[in-house]
Amino acid sequence: MTFIDLVFTFFAGMLLLAGLGVISSRNPVHSVLFLVLSFFSCSALWLLLEAEFLAIVLVLVYVGAVMVLFLFVVMMLDINITQMRQGFVRYLPIGALIALVTVAQMVWVVGPFGPEIFSGEQLNQAVKHGADYSNTKEIGGVLYTDYVFPFEIASVILLVAIVAAIALTMRRREMTKYQTPGKQVKVRKQDRLRVIKMDAESAE
Repeated sequence: MTFIDLVFTFFAGMLLLAGLGVISSRNPVHSVLFLVLSFFSCSALWLLLEAEFLAIVLVLVYVGAVMVLFLFVVMMLDINITQMRQGFVRYLPIGALIALVTVAQMVWVVGPFGPEIFSGEQLNQAVKHGADYSNTKEIGGVLYTDYVFPFEIASVILLVAIVAAIALTMRRREMTKYQTPGKQVKVRKQDRLRVIKMDAESAE
């Protein structure tokens, strides 16, 4: 076993343990921290695969922005953990079935009985590139040529999700005050200003 195999085994084990910690931790803050650890482990695995751009994006975007936002939201919300745990046992068989199906698919793909393209020596041969190789250029070339149509569909779906989130957030509530620009423009001086006449007072 080479040093690369030891590093891969270490980070892969950390990824599995962190994933188990996400779903088994009773504290939501601990679950978020376990998820951050799993992202770091994934970025290390991508570095081993010479996908430096994806590894950096995973750390900067997900760990540096998304997960910090999740952590702030979880810490600011008053979450009733007891109420959340009431339905855990009820949905446990469904979750276990989905987990078994996922593991079976992974074993079928990368296992000894998997397809020919994933079996044999082809699975253990890492692709080596020169010093002038650009991982970002290769990803952009594939993303905007072969997968440009799925990329556009994903962008439209994300746009619809953003609009839906804004629409759900900006719902009118009875106890909330809103500004009406049309009424503000029509306001006259007589409606807002009242002049009161008072007798002058002498300072003694």
